[in-house]
Amino acid sequence: MNKIFIGKVVSTHGIKGEIRILSDFPYKDKVFIINNKIIIDDKEYIIKSYRVHKGYDMVTLDGFNNINDVLFLLKSNVYISEELLNLDDDEILDDELITFKVLTKDGKEGIIKEIFKASSTNKILRVMFDKEVLIPMNSPMIKKIDKGNKEVIVELIEGM
Repeated sequence: MNKIFIGKVVSTHGIKGEIRILSDFPYKDKVFIINNKIIIDDKEYIIKSYRVHKGYDMVTLDGFNNINDVLFLLKSNVYISEELLNLDDDEILDDELITFKVLTKDGKEGIIKEIFKASSTNKILRVMFDKEVLIPMNSPMIKKIDKGNKEVIVELIEGM
């Protein structure tokens, strides 16, 4: 079973066993669903309730009704099984995108070395052609992401 990293349990909230998860996962709506399973420390737990509070994902797990029941989960990583994450054809994870080839309109071929966040809303591709090029993900330079062929088609601006 492949696990996909979602975030980290950073604290508890209240006395009823709610845990606070810090996550920047882009497809939270497909993860934090009531009765969905998440994995914490290689053990599966069922989500009983979910809400967002002050930028944190607040989760109550089935069978845990007290703060003392969930203290052992603090500082643990949270994952979801890849089989449970039903992504649409146009949705792609950063880890998956790293394996894609980058092709330009004029025939250059490169590889994605890294994806990093420049801000809370913008990701940058670090692509290695004959030289290193940084391409914003929300840029008009990215013409197409072909999930089937594992390719990213870009049109670089002059000078890149």
